[in-house]
Amino acid sequence: METESEPYVRLATLRQLHRVVTDLNTARSLADTLQTVVEGVVTGLGYELACVNLVRPDGDLVVAALAGSAAAEALITGRVGSRTSWERRLSMGEAWGDLRFIPHTEGWVLIEDDVPQWHTDGPEPRFEDEWHPRDRLYAPMYASGSGRELLGVISVDRPRNGRRPAAWGREALQMYASQAGIAISNARLRANMQRALVRLEREQQALRASEESFRQAFEYAPSGMAIAEMGGDQHGRLLRTNDALCRLLGRPASAMRRYSFADLVHPEDVGTLLRTSAEGGRAEIRLSRRDGSYVWVSLRNSVVADTADGPRFLLTHVEDIEERKRHELHLAHRASHDALTGLPNSAELRARLSARLCERPHPGVPGIPGGYGGLDAGYDEAYEDGAYHADAFGFDALGGGRPYDHHVHMVAPEGEDDGTKGLAVLFCDLDGFKSINDRFGHHTGDAVLVEVARRLTTLVRDGDTVARLGGDEFVVLADGLGAADAADLAVRLRNAIIQPIRVDGRGVRVGASFGIGWASCGMSVEDVLQSADQRMYVEKRSRAKVHRRAG
Repeated sequence: METESEPYVRLATLRQLHRVVTDLNTARSLADTLQTVVEGVVTGLGYELACVNLVRPDGDLVVAALAGSAAAEALITGRVGSRTSWERRLSMGEAWGDLRFIPHTEGWVLIEDDVPQWHTDGPEPRFEDEWHPRDRLYAPMYASGSGRELLGVISVDRPRNGRRPAAWGREALQMYASQAGIAISNARLRANMQRALVRLEREQQALRASEESFRQAFEYAPSGMAIAEMGGDQHGRLLRTNDALCRLLGRPASAMRRYSFADLVHPEDVGTLLRTSAEGGRAEIRLSRRDGSYVWVSLRNSVVADTADGPRFLLTHVEDIEERKRHELHLAHRASHDALTGLPNSAELRARLSARLCERPHPGVPGIPGGYGGLDAGYDEAYEDGAYHADAFGFDALGGGRPYDHHVHMVAPEGEDDGTKGLAVLFCDLDGFKSINDRFGHHTGDAVLVEVARRLTTLVRDGDTVARLGGDEFVVLADGLGAADAADLAVRLRNAIIQPIRVDGRGVRVGASFGIGWASCGMSVEDVLQSADQRMYVEKRSRAKVHRRAG
């Protein structure tokens, strides 16, 4: 570049400067841009050596590009100078606009700092404005905007004319540093955009792969899967179901999209479904098949949420647990029922009776609603198919068996004509059963017990309970009877039992003694059973005396 000592700047010089500035914007990458910056300083601005010190993310400056000396490039490229040392350099010396010139007379104090440096050899200057080998000239590069963020520093050495740059040279270097800063910012922006595009493409590829993986896992899962809508007018509607769920319910996928799980669930399980749908988690419910039957399933719900809009979809995993439920119900039935007769056993009888009794009488008028729940609909409804339904008793299913507040206080009739209705407890003991076992064997005895159980069950109402207490003892719970009703029921049951029973072609007969007790609040279960048992033995002794007199 021509020196400023001329009275004017040649047009060729301006064209050369324009060319190197234009080249800044043709580089494709950040590395190319940095190299173009230093080469432009050497070829366009007339310096023998130029270096770009680029600010790193940690604030220190690294030698990122160098032009004019292969030896210097090999020695200092990639080396790092601390930000503190650079700030010291940019605050001393002479300020030429944004440029900073440190003459050799001051630069000796910088020899031992950690900034990588290289000096061209040459003779001592003979004139006042001649360049000294130890002179330093720096051109800071700032990001565009008002913040003046430092991007890096261009350091130059030894102008080709051997003189310190005057006004035109300084202006040209400062302008070039400004354009270089813009070019570097643009190169970084392009690099960031390219990296973002690459990352976006990778994320999209990963998303497509994830969606395909989910689709295959969803469609070909061995157990049922469904996606339901959350919120809005179509809340709960099934958007997508897999083949396994369609097979389980016997419904085509096109038909499934017309339903929600609430449309398919058993009425008794709607509350459980709603709680699970709102909160996510697990639930065991019954779903309706196309043929009208129900199948037990385990639902595992996951709420698919949108960080901006909240819950969007409900992903539901549906597992067929029909066999397990059937096994559980079978075990529950075995635990609560007599294996021989199929009647409720002693433990089940006590549980049902306990459900009707509060611990002490209601502190008010007898017969008013008290503090505990009762059974009005009948016990057998609560044990449909051997399954315990707490709501049939008015129980809180999670409350450990304590009744609700609609319990009607239990009282016993005081006489045959007082009109009081109560819970009659008929204690039955078979007469002559031991002799059947001794004479014909336990096989015949078991057959007699089974037939007696059948006859008792046939004669009682649907809401009554017939239980086998043990051995040849049976108990009947009959609610809503007066004293005369209970006595009449005992007579009918006895008359049914004493009819001949045929076993293996042989007719056998047993008698029966009944004692009638009454369940009353304030009594324990054992008190009630013991009262009926004692009355049974009174009747048994009375009947024995009658038979002896008759004999």
